[in-house]
Amino acid sequence: MSIEKAIPVFGALTDDIDHVLLTAEELDTIVKRVGCEITNKFSVETGNTGRKLLAVCILKGSLVFVADLIREIKLPLEVSFLRATSYGSGTVSSGVVEISLAIDEKDLIGADVLVVEDILDSGHTLSNILKYLAGKGAHSVSLCVLLNKPSRRKTEVTIDYEGKQIPDEFVVGYGLDYNEKYRNLPYIGVLKKELYS
Repeated sequence: MSIEKAIPVFGALTDDIDHVLLTAEELDTIVKRVGCEITNKFSVETGNTGRKLLAVCILKGSLVFVADLIREIKLPLEVSFLRATSYGSGTVSSGVVEISLAIDEKDLIGADVLVVEDILDSGHTLSNILKYLAGKGAHSVSLCVLLNKPSRRKTEVTIDYEGKQIPDEFVVGYGLDYNEKYRNLPYIGVLKKELYS
């Protein structure tokens, strides 16, 4: 698909995209499907238990996905935010994960925690996040990822809700960035290699 047809108004940002991997329409379909899967699972599992469903958005890349996803989850829920970083200045994970928690830990106790992430790559960051949250007294911790790159996995992580498996390409848009740019593109595109190599 041509980038101009996908979205004609982003100027220089669009010029940096090699090709569109997922259009805005395809993303909408994915989000609706995943929201329905989450609704169905937690409707059955929580029933009348009164347990809280807490969606934890991993900042910053998941913000756009979470904003769309929670509107497709047809259950009472709360939203919180967590920031974890393992990337340095390039495209390769450092392997060292720093977690800054913006969640009141008492909100985790007894909750069904749904971790929402934009992309699962090496698995280092998410593995650390899931272990951290599981150790804080949650009833359950499950993982929802928009994009899964299994070819890049270094640490095994179980995905409970998956949007789409993608090839090993450097993607931006729909919240994903490169050096804080491209997050506002409404589609997911593959960045031109010469811009990051």
